[in-house]
Amino acid sequence: MSEKIFPDHPSIVLFDPLAQLLGAGDGTFRYTFDDAVKLAGHACPTVAGAYVMTLRALSTLYGMETPVRGEIRIRVAGEVDQGVTGPIGQIFTLITGAAADNGFQGLAGRHARKGLLGFGGDPAKGHRFQRGDTGPALFVRYDPSPIPPHDDLQPLMQRVLSGQPAKADRRRFAALWRERVVAIVEDGGERTVILQREGGGEGADLRSRP
Repeated sequence: MSEKIFPDHPSIVLFDPLAQLLGAGDGTFRYTFDDAVKLAGHACPTVAGAYVMTLRALSTLYGMETPVRGEIRIRVAGEVDQGVTGPIGQIFTLITGAAADNGFQGLAGRHARKGLLGFGGDPAKGHRFQRGDTGPALFVRYDPSPIPPHDDLQPLMQRVLSGQPAKADRRRFAALWRERVVAIVEDGGERTVILQREGGGEGADLRSRP
């Protein structure tokens, strides 16, 4: 069986100077949704949302430049133990390298990841991403409602979680669940992610635009 679980697109390439310094190839890493799934141990609209939010935020902040892993600061909206905030932060860390207080402390004052990711941001504004080199920042929010679940998904979930579901129900539930996740990922945040540049004022929302 192929190791690939989900489609490769969209993906993102980052350059990690610490990885280059310590001999992990040339420091160039390409991340796909499979990486997020392997970290989370499952695929769901939340994991897909965290993934596409990260890609949209970085593509907007860096444009045609390659994002630099370890030079991105993030303030996660909500507290670390609130709902799905913690798992979302883990996906942010995976891709950007930004870590909380348990992160890498650096080498000779350089390449530290500790403290680049914090919690307690305003959910109304969204998650705050900032370039550590030049300073621009933006807020990113996620709304999966433009890609709704199939009408059969909720009743199937109830049957699947009831204890002894029929094999056909399990197969159909898994297929419909995966179908929505794939749709969210392949959309790349065009319909589900709202970006707002910090200090942009009214009209700064960037839904459906790179």
